[in-house]
Formats: sequence, C-alpha cells, structure tokens
Amino acid sequence: MDKIETIRAFMAVAQENSFTAAGRRLGISTKLVSKYVRHLESELQTQLFNRTTRSVSLTDVGSAYLERCRPVLEQLDELDSLVRERQGALAGPIRLTAPTGFGSTRLSQALAPFLRQHQELELDMKLTDNRVALVEEGFDLAIRIGALRDSTLIARKLVDMPLVLCASPDYLEGHGRPQHPRALTTHVCLTDSNQLEVNVWRFRSNDEEHVIRLNGAVQTNSPGALTQLAIGGLGITRSPFYAVEEALENGRLERVLPDYQTDVFAVYALYPPNRHLTRKVRALIDHLAGEFGR
Repeated sequence: MDKIETIRAFMAVAQENSFTAAGRRLGISTKLVSKYVRHLESELQTQLFNRTTRSVSLTDVGSAYLERCRPVLEQLDELDSLVRERQGALAGPIRLTAPTGFGSTRLSQALAPFLRQHQELELDMKLTDNRVALVEEGFDLAIRIGALRDSTLIARKLVDMPLVLCASPDYLEGHGRPQHPRALTTHVCLTDSNQLEVNVWRFRSNDEEHVIRLNGAVQTNSPGALTQLAIGGLGITRSPFYAVEEALENGRLERVLPDYQTDVFAVYALYPPNRHLTRKVRALIDHLAGEFGR
C-alpha cells in the first residue's frame, strides 16, 4: 500500500475529524480511508485516533505524528506544483476558506472566471464564519474581512469594504430615526460578534470622533444573519456593504446616520509564512485583487 496515500488519508481524517468527510475531500470512499488509516496504524504499531460512534480525535501519538507529516507532504506538494508550473498550466488542488456570506456571493462570483480559465485546478472552498487555523487544517489561503488577529500570517489587502449602518423602514417608523450617534444608545442594535469590540461603534464627522457603547441585545457571527434580522425590523445593524447592498437597493433597508462616517474594513488574502506560495495560489490572489479592485 502506498505510504504517501496512507499519510494523506491520515492527515485528511485529522483535519476533518471525520472519516466520511476525509473521503469526500480526497475523492475516495470512507471504507478506503479507514483501510488506509488501519494499515498505517498497523505499520506503526500504534493507535493514531480515538474513535467513538460520534467523534474521531487524535491520540497524543497521532498529534505528534501529524506535526511531523505535515511538512513532508507540503514539500512533496510543492515539488508537484513546481513541475506543473514549469509545464505552463495552473493545476492541482487549492484549499480556500472564507466567511459564509461573502464566500457564497462576491467571492464565488469573482472565482468563476478564474476557474473557467484554469480548468485543471481543483478548488476546495470551506465557508465558515468561525476562525480557521490555516496551518493546522491544511488550507492554502484564507479570505477574511476586518481587523486581523493572527499576526503570524502574511496578509495581502484585496479591497476596502465599507460598513453600512441601516435598519428597516418599519423599525425606523416605530422607533424614530436617530440624528446623532449618541441616539443609538436608546435603540436596539444588532452587533457582529466577530469584531474585536462587539458593543462599540465608532463614527466620524468634521474631524470629530464619536465612540458609542451599545446595549446590544442581539449579536451573531454572521453578517448575513444580521441583515435578515434588520430586514425583520428587530433593530439597527452595522454590516459590510456586500451583505446589505441588495436590501438597500430594493428598499427593505434604509441607511441610518448617512452623514456620519463609520469604519471601513478591508478584505484580505492570508496565507502561512512558512509555506511556499505556489504560482497557482499567487495567480488566484492576483485575480481576486483585480476583480475586487473594480
């Protein structure tokens, strides 16, 4: 049995915490994944995973083995990429993670022409509003919006993304339209738990900054969910423009305090510093910068 394939199966199970998900990721059956892992455990004469009917987790030995396998496979993948790059075509897998709302709309739209142009690429895109550990979970690239928390990653700014304060017409009719940021303390504010300061909104006008501490009764880690809650008349939200653009255009949401500037978040592409940036990943980043720059 091929040692590299057994290690790939082991790493996929470790990263997905599931034999079934690992099989989907590798394009093979769950049964074959399990066979690979059992063979590897037999060869090493040790147990790499704790298995129950509901969960799969690494043993201490399995964790140590994973850390030593990762750089070996990365070097092999880089060698494969180098050969393909010298042949001229962009090919092979790219693992990408991004926020759910942005990934399912703007990012997917931007990716489509790139994938049509490079049909030998294999994109594995995981959409989640939770922070993902790139190195530990084997991702080549992450797209993130807002303040960066992980200083160990290399970041390239793709585009600025303004935040928009808005609410439904029904909410504003019933609760009044605030004329100054201070008035927000008397309103229901829907906040984004992804932000470093969840219950603080900042505004600027005529070189004066207003820092407003909110009494947010509702918070979520999804801008899409904030948008739907605001459309439902539950309060005022501050969301990235991409999440509320359509609702603003069709009148389901209205801008609040349009004369005051709020924060502008950036969209970043992030990748691990210790990983060779292959030509296919670099080409993808360049493409996204061009698409979003429009």
